Amino acid sequence: MPTFNHDNLDLMTAAAGHARDYIAGGGATDAVTDGATHPGAGTDAYWSENDDYENGSQGTIWPGVIATHTAAQNLQEQRAPMTLQQWQTIPNNQKIGDFWVIDHETGWAYWASLLEPSQATSYLLDAAEMLAAIEDTVFNGSYYYGIHVDSELISPSEEFTDEAAASGNLADFLTGIRNNAMDGEGSNPRADVDSPPSAFNFDAMLPGRVFTMEGEQYRYLEDMANGNHMIIRNEAIRNVSWEEQNDELVSWYAGLDDEVKAMVRPVNLPAPGSVPDVAAGAVQWNPDYGPRFLPSNFNEAALGAVVNDVTTIASSGSGRAFALSLADVVRLSGSGRGFQNHAGRVGARSSFWWLRTPGISGDAWNVRQRQIGQLFTSPVTDFPDTGGVRPALIINQ
Repeated sequence: MPTFNHDNLDLMTAAAGHARDYIAGGGATDAVTDGATHPGAGTDAYWSENDDYENGSQGTIWPGVIATHTAAQNLQEQRAPMTLQQWQTIPNNQKIGDFWVIDHETGWAYWASLLEPSQATSYLLDAAEMLAAIEDTVFNGSYYYGIHVDSELISPSEEFTDEAAASGNLADFLTGIRNNAMDGEGSNPRADVDSPPSAFNFDAMLPGRVFTMEGEQYRYLEDMANGNHMIIRNEAIRNVSWEEQNDELVSWYAGLDDEVKAMVRPVNLPAPGSVPDVAAGAVQWNPDYGPRFLPSNFNEAALGAVVNDVTTIASSGSGRAFALSLADVVRLSGSGRGFQNHAGRVGARSSFWWLRTPGISGDAWNVRQRQIGQLFTSPVTDFPDTGGVRPALIINQ
């Protein structure tokens, strides 16, 4: 649940227990909030995603603004927290992701990727427990253990308190977060800087890199060789049903900048009405990758022609936007790929998106935002304000 304290100069924490930075004097109680600055018990799974809580309009209950907040699901960690020195030793294509990196020399801990609006990091600390051996040998009598927390939430264009003195691994790390990738990304503009096509070196991009080009923000999916690159709009275009997505793709493409359209390649796609389908119940899921992320039976013998519906470059024709197929998403998902994990699949600002692949009985496949990147089918007539169509392009540079 987001904090109601929206003052970025106020260091009061969003604490569900006794917050001693909030209560003046020696006691941690004010007879109303009992020293808490935040609704809930502060325990894992106390809130469910999309639960709402309204801070009182007749005088706030919790310190901060009068507002209604919606709970967000914590992102799933890709790896355990590590030190900055450990981070330096892992491969470049694994250095940006959903995990914590700790600089033990300063005490700062950093989330190793850009957060989209409504996303929440995993917990850095789940609990602080005193080991029995320490209690028996070090402490005599009663004791109190406290954790002092200072947080800074900044946009990619801002600098945090200690950044001016950053050097070495930390400077590289912060640059990588802002670029959302490592490996030669200094040759590309920051993810939030709107730039012309000529400003980019797509050969230097890594899968999953977010960038902004001529007013549209994209996610880089893969290098297709020979100067060809697949990209996808970072946020889904909302309020578009599956039945309407082809018309929306044509309309969206028509509105692109001419310099961008000049780069776009023609593609091979199934004819309208002949896209291979597959029933949701026919797909079996590999538990090693988490719920409904990668199928375990994605082969022609088990699922038929749907596994071969992969978008490729056509030898002739005009450039166009397209929706990814189920086969495209499966091929582009996993470590080091365009959709490295569940959270990476969700459109920006937590948006749902349709695939071009039909299910059966009036359903179609899609990437869910509430189930964080899982693959489901839904009725083709659904008209969700949470998402819709997510145009993809193959460009050549």
